[in-house]
Amino acid sequence: MRKPCLPWLGHVAAALASLALLWLVFRLYLAGQPLVAAAMLVVGGIAIYLYSSATTLAWRYLFPGVAGMLIFVAFPLLYTMQIGFTNYSSANLLSFERARAYLLDQYEVDEDQAMPFTLHAEGTRFRLVLAPATAASGAAEHLISPPLALDAGAPGEPIVMQRLAGDPPGPALGLREVIAQRDALMALRLQRPDGQQLVYVGVREFGQRMPLWEPQPDGGLRQMSSGTVYQPNRETGFFESASGERIQPGFKVGIGFKNYSRMLLDEDFRGPFVSIFIWTVVFSGLTVLFSTAIGMTLAVVLNWEALRYRTLYRTLLFLPYAVPGFISILVFKGLFNQNFGEINAILDALFGVRPAWFADAFLAKVMILIVNTWLGYPYIMVLCTGLLKAIPADLYEASAIAGAKPLTNFFKITAPLIARPLTPLLISAFAFNFNNFVLISLLTDGRPDYLNTKLPAGTNDILLSYTYRIAFTDAGANFGLAAAISTLIFLIVALMSLANLKLIRMNEGAK
Repeated sequence: MRKPCLPWLGHVAAALASLALLWLVFRLYLAGQPLVAAAMLVVGGIAIYLYSSATTLAWRYLFPGVAGMLIFVAFPLLYTMQIGFTNYSSANLLSFERARAYLLDQYEVDEDQAMPFTLHAEGTRFRLVLAPATAASGAAEHLISPPLALDAGAPGEPIVMQRLAGDPPGPALGLREVIAQRDALMALRLQRPDGQQLVYVGVREFGQRMPLWEPQPDGGLRQMSSGTVYQPNRETGFFESASGERIQPGFKVGIGFKNYSRMLLDEDFRGPFVSIFIWTVVFSGLTVLFSTAIGMTLAVVLNWEALRYRTLYRTLLFLPYAVPGFISILVFKGLFNQNFGEINAILDALFGVRPAWFADAFLAKVMILIVNTWLGYPYIMVLCTGLLKAIPADLYEASAIAGAKPLTNFFKITAPLIARPLTPLLISAFAFNFNNFVLISLLTDGRPDYLNTKLPAGTNDILLSYTYRIAFTDAGANFGLAAAISTLIFLIVALMSLANLKLIRMNEGAK
């Protein structure tokens, strides 16, 4: 009886997967990503082992979740933290090797030696005819290379140019045909009789490229025009001359805790940063406070059985939460417009004032809190409505017999009983508003800005919007500093999450 071949198929599949993994790891390594290649090798190797071994059945169900957490949570977090210890920015994007290679590739064209050319077809090959831009003898001197198969690529050795004997062969090709042969033309190296080499420098010209920089044995660069030598500074990430002059682009280097110390020690940066941090905490705290006060009050009122049309009121009050937040924010941005907004029109009609909501820093903060409270109270109202249903009605009946007033019932029965289960949810709401980038970005964009600061900072920025401005807008794309601030935000939110989990466990223990 023949043995089944299914086990052999498994071994073949594992072998093919291993070969594919090794090929991918090798390609990543050649692309200059050794850490990513090592991580891919480890994760891929574990996956192949788990799914090819008969003794790891239970781990096969856990591996996708663990791998997803490592790839989509842990890796971005660690990568962001790593960037926070570097000078990574728009001026320091490249590695040292790539920045040096980029500068060495820079050149200028000697316009005096530039020669226009025409391209002529000769069957499947082409003939290149060049002429100097100025003729010393009145008639243009034509130079011609042997016939070239441009579509087959350029030869390895420079092509020695020959003097044209007779008339140029055939009609010259048009611009479109010349552009179609551009890749082959760029690969050509033409050598003049005097030894100079010409390369493709324009749509209709060959000329001599003159390098701007000359490499030095110690890794530095010498400027060909001035002779100045620029040495790499491993602390600043720039090529610098003896006088301190820098050239762009710079390169990425590790700078330790400088981004973190800048938050505390740099006075020009510390002032706006501390103010933004305080406002972020105040904004999150007051939003939760106002939303809780309004939402809980409405939940208690709507829980009154004698109130008619309670369902209608509850539906209408829930609408701010049902409408997409960005739409409500943009609507409020129009309502608070100083010249044409309905809110200022009403205030002008009643009190004769038109507040500058977007120009005044304090009024902008008030406006942000009003809008965010409007967006947040329905969530708290729904939570409190559900928690109120869990309170035994016997407590209120006993309180009514004792002659207690509604306020007494609220502070003695309702608030204490819903405070414990509501607290973890309020911490979550605080953490959400701590990172409420959408509100700040759409409503005020953090403005008005602080004056006389090294980095643009808004008086109404929160930490996340401030980080976004540093990384992606008008602050020089300082990714390293933005990553350091992002790490700080992560630590704060992580601490709040731990406090939230501890409160949940306390609630479960109390039950």
